[in-house]
Amino acid sequence: MKEKLPYGTWPSSISAKRVALAARRFGQVQVDRGMVYWVETRPDEGGRSVLMRSEAPGQVFDVVPHDFNVRTRVHEYGGVAYVVHEGVVFCSCGDDGRVYRVVEGAAPVAITPEENARYADFFISNDGQAVFCVRERHDVGVEPINDVVRLVDGRVEVLAEGNDFYAAPRLSGDGRQLAWLTWQHPNMPWDGTELWVADWNDGKVMNSRCIAGDQEDAIFQPTWGQDGSLYFVSDRTGWWNLYRWDSGNTALLWEKEAEFGQPLWSLGMTTFAETHSEQWVCTYIELGFAKLGVLGLPAQDTRFIELPFSDYSGLSAQGNTVAFIAGDWNKTLAVIRLDISTGEYKVLRENEEQIEADTLSRPEAITFPSLDGETVHAFYYPPRNGTVEGMDHEKPPLLVKSHGGPTGASTPTLDLSIQYWTSRGFAVLDVNYRGSTGYGRAYRRALDGQWGVYDVQDCVAGAQYLAANNQADGSRLLIRGGSAGGLTTLCALAFYDVFHAGASLYGVSDLASLAQITHKFESQYLNRLIGGEDLEATFRERSPLYRANQISAPVIFFQGSEDPVVPPIQTQTMADALLQNGIPVACVMFDGEMHGFRKAENIIYALKGEYAFYAAIFGLDCQEELPNIRIDNWPQP
Repeated sequence: MKEKLPYGTWPSSISAKRVALAARRFGQVQVDRGMVYWVETRPDEGGRSVLMRSEAPGQVFDVVPHDFNVRTRVHEYGGVAYVVHEGVVFCSCGDDGRVYRVVEGAAPVAITPEENARYADFFISNDGQAVFCVRERHDVGVEPINDVVRLVDGRVEVLAEGNDFYAAPRLSGDGRQLAWLTWQHPNMPWDGTELWVADWNDGKVMNSRCIAGDQEDAIFQPTWGQDGSLYFVSDRTGWWNLYRWDSGNTALLWEKEAEFGQPLWSLGMTTFAETHSEQWVCTYIELGFAKLGVLGLPAQDTRFIELPFSDYSGLSAQGNTVAFIAGDWNKTLAVIRLDISTGEYKVLRENEEQIEADTLSRPEAITFPSLDGETVHAFYYPPRNGTVEGMDHEKPPLLVKSHGGPTGASTPTLDLSIQYWTSRGFAVLDVNYRGSTGYGRAYRRALDGQWGVYDVQDCVAGAQYLAANNQADGSRLLIRGGSAGGLTTLCALAFYDVFHAGASLYGVSDLASLAQITHKFESQYLNRLIGGEDLEATFRERSPLYRANQISAPVIFFQGSEDPVVPPIQTQTMADALLQNGIPVACVMFDGEMHGFRKAENIIYALKGEYAFYAAIFGLDCQEELPNIRIDNWPQP
């Protein structure tokens, strides 16, 4: 028999420390000579990103020295920070932004000059002598300059320039054609991009022409096939599907109401890869769940690969070896190696902590009507614990989670930061509000002109829906979000009297300030998200900072002191406004942190501090030691 305790107070084996250790992230997968490479971000090393290599399960090696940080900050969010060819690695150093050549057994050697520049989205020529990439210069004026360059013989040669943004420079297998993506303000790369192809002749770009995409057609991941054709993803039909371009002819290869593309927040993202000639492994999202399939040409045969995962990213392939990042509701994201010829897979790297199965809450994909009747998608997590259950006739507090982006998406993959709450007796609703990726272009673009409105309505409606269906305590509704999700959180507290407390992690509170101060990549993002003839008036109307007097619920803020996306002054100003209005408020500033927390100690403190905040507000008698969070305008213990 399980012990009965009030919801929200259950003892749990999922500690904040376990969450922080499981926050180690994997990405940027590549295959070279049958070996799998990836970048691993380690919170226990201050958020350092390490290039790793594995030849087989259990054989995992660091490729770079212990003090080298493989990271790039192009577009601030970075992207693919390395490329490997025949065991030789070219990678960006996060400390100085320069590109280094790394050979096993030798110290890294810089191949770019000392300048205020960043490099990302690397691609190497077949002979291994030249690296193509995107450069971002920060020493040229008010706004950084982006271009496509080639790194060869110690020189940096400009190949394409003049537009606001570039991505994915890719040289064809025969070395005769160069492709790249480009787009202009105010578009983001998921709004509309152009795919360009040029003849490549003795190091010169000639006969450049746009072969796909426009202001409303978003192109993703141009990739040259072994047959000499150019493959890419386009959302021209309303769904990101796979296409082939060959000698001026474009053909749709896999028509499906599913998303084969992703919003290009980070450069170099991949969802498909060629194994053998005209055989492609693809991942796509269908109704919130990711699947893995194979496309065979020219007959366009398709089949689904049955693996125990519901989330895939970072596909790379070479021959029969396919590598990617994958996870499921009961498996944290891990580095996977698949033999496409046999269907057998191996886990190369995962977060070592295994969670007791009876403690994990399995997400349920649900839909519900928003406040205006439109259908909204979300994942619902009921409270669950292996040794404890709730009191009879009591309903659990609900924590509504609004993801960042806002053109992002919540997935059903095991997330210990969610299980932290469900194992303590909270229900969690992870909302894919309108604007989220994974449900087609119409759903993604529904937020255009409506940020701070539809996303807020959807989170409010989700909380009310679960309370009305007796799956949550309507008197203990909470909302939390980071970055763009922080704006949703604060707007929900300001414009609706539904939630009883909230947490904003590096969240937006002043839209006008964000538009003026934020970095180039997002500097005109709000033009589409907010819209309207009088943009400044709408900024003020929807900014929680100017509606602070309408917030009556307690709020806790967590913020990095060096955040370039949401400057810390925004958070401090918002907290001060609530303080002056007599609202219970706590504000925690982490020195040295940027946008999103990378250091284990800060991840731990933020999670435990948020729990301590809710415990104080709702009088929860928690079964663990929590930090003494200072809550102004609230009686101190």
